[in-house]
Amino acid sequence: MSAWEVVIGLEVHVQLTTQSKMFSGAAIAYGAEPNCQANEVDVAMPGVLPTVNAEAIRQAVRFGLAVDGKLSGVSVFERKNYFYPDLPKGYQLSQFAQPIVVGGVVCARRTDGSALAVQLTRAHLEEDAGKSLHDAFASSTGVDYNRAGTPLLEVVTEPVLQSAADAVAYLKALHTLVRWLGICDGNMQEGSFRCDANVSLRPIGSTTLRTRSEVKNVNSFRFVEKAINYEIERHTRLYERGEQPVQETRLYDAARDETRSMRSKEYAEDYRYFPDPDLPPLRLDPGLVEQERERLPELPAARHARYLARLGLSEYDADLLTADRHLADYFEQALAAVANAPKLAANWVLGELSAALNAAQLSIEATPLSASRLGDLLAKIVSKEINSKIAKRVLEAMWQGQESAEEVIARLGLKRIDDSAALGSMIDEILAKHPDQLAQYRGGQEKLMQFFIGQGMRATRGQADPAALQRLLAEKLAG
Repeated sequence: MSAWEVVIGLEVHVQLTTQSKMFSGAAIAYGAEPNCQANEVDVAMPGVLPTVNAEAIRQAVRFGLAVDGKLSGVSVFERKNYFYPDLPKGYQLSQFAQPIVVGGVVCARRTDGSALAVQLTRAHLEEDAGKSLHDAFASSTGVDYNRAGTPLLEVVTEPVLQSAADAVAYLKALHTLVRWLGICDGNMQEGSFRCDANVSLRPIGSTTLRTRSEVKNVNSFRFVEKAINYEIERHTRLYERGEQPVQETRLYDAARDETRSMRSKEYAEDYRYFPDPDLPPLRLDPGLVEQERERLPELPAARHARYLARLGLSEYDADLLTADRHLADYFEQALAAVANAPKLAANWVLGELSAALNAAQLSIEATPLSASRLGDLLAKIVSKEINSKIAKRVLEAMWQGQESAEEVIARLGLKRIDDSAALGSMIDEILAKHPDQLAQYRGGQEKLMQFFIGQGMRATRGQADPAALQRLLAEKLAG
């Protein structure tokens, strides 16, 4: 066993879903031509003044309430001073001494189903930097300021995580939460959700934090896990050789599956934080806080618990349904039509519907099949008007247009057949076609009942009522 205990703290940059930047009215749409969404405030033209984005404040408050953090009545924006080409002001507007959210807890679940409660240090508002383009030109570096000023909520954990797997479980829970609240689209490929991982080791039993390395801007769960595990192994090798890690910032190279040094890690005092003279202290309106509290939706953990306790769903189904609020809301709307059949609704939402969405490469928000229409289809199954096999054919037709389940069933002639006379005539024809099997059944091979049921279902294209078919078959096979 290792003599070392792993200590991990994460800083996650959550890009907020505002329409404009943190301190200016410039747009933040992804994919625009370089520097066409950077105005005079973003590029620090002389004489311009920042103005705080009110929607970003509301979203930060919503997050603070969701994690049960302390909302600061007064928070302060400060200048974090450092030089880098993609930082046009020469400083970043951020919060340090007085962040908008202090503390809080994010509840996660490990892959084995056990609970993981991760304590937060803070969540503070700040602006993003621009982007350096090192491969845009043959012999120089370009700078795109479109991202400069984009509103971020930086969520910082206490150094309480002890494995890469736990770090990923927390990140997935946070990713779900911010999307659930509608404050971030969670698109990691576009940089909307980026993680900095701080990793250190200490002897087991020690409470002293040792030198840490920070792996910057990792944008996938898999890469976060790989980067952390690489750093754990690297620190272990250094200590076991009698060497000391240096405090530094590192980058993860996915192609080589390794981290490499980027620069020595700065300390807080190196940034020379001081309150921004152009922005007064931010004072939260209690009315705004109460308004956001009332708007707060049922959170993923609470809905997950309700699905288990009240609906009797499995952990697996509850995990999948609560991974996305739009999917969970769709499920609930469909369930309204078949309130006593939650497992049926879950199976169809997670099975047939999800398969159709995947095949069409659509999100749940873009589905052509509304939840109420799917609910009507499920109600036909519950009432035994159609069986599940027929229902799949009906769903395919409903997916292509706006017909109701009733209309599709009528148009395609798929209604359940339970008429005794019609079924009786069909059974007579089947028995006449299979005299050998009939003789064997009457000779004691009663397992051939399934053969005759299969023939009956095939003859009616699956529309025969199973109970009526079996009852009539039993009567006729008995002679």
